[in-house]
Amino acid sequence: MQPVGLRWLPFVFGAGAVFWLVQLAQFAAIIAAPAGRDQLHQALVQAGVKGDLSTLLVFEAILVFFFVIVAAILHATAYFGLKARKPWGWIAAVIVAAAWSLILVGIPVLVMLIRSSTRHAYGIP
Repeated sequence: MQPVGLRWLPFVFGAGAVFWLVQLAQFAAIIAAPAGRDQLHQALVQAGVKGDLSTLLVFEAILVFFFVIVAAILHATAYFGLKARKPWGWIAAVIVAAAWSLILVGIPVLVMLIRSSTRHAYGIP
């Protein structure tokens, strides 16, 4: 049985997975649409970027897709692992919370995950 104070925890990471999947769909729509690619191209031109803009856009798209997919996978891993109360779920959750703490959002969740009572609930000594 999961402690009452931790029942909500997996759903935070589930919501994060949905957030990143929505971001992925929106970026894919921008890349797929000719008008979206033109907007990105114009933004690069206005920023003063010189050189082969098509190659830069492809490189940027690959990078964004990679990072967004990794973020969605990490959030989903944390969700399913925490839901099943597995140590690997706790580890994935700590990685995600540490990444979010770079923009201050993940600090409260990270502090709660590091507490000894939370670690013991997931089998982490």
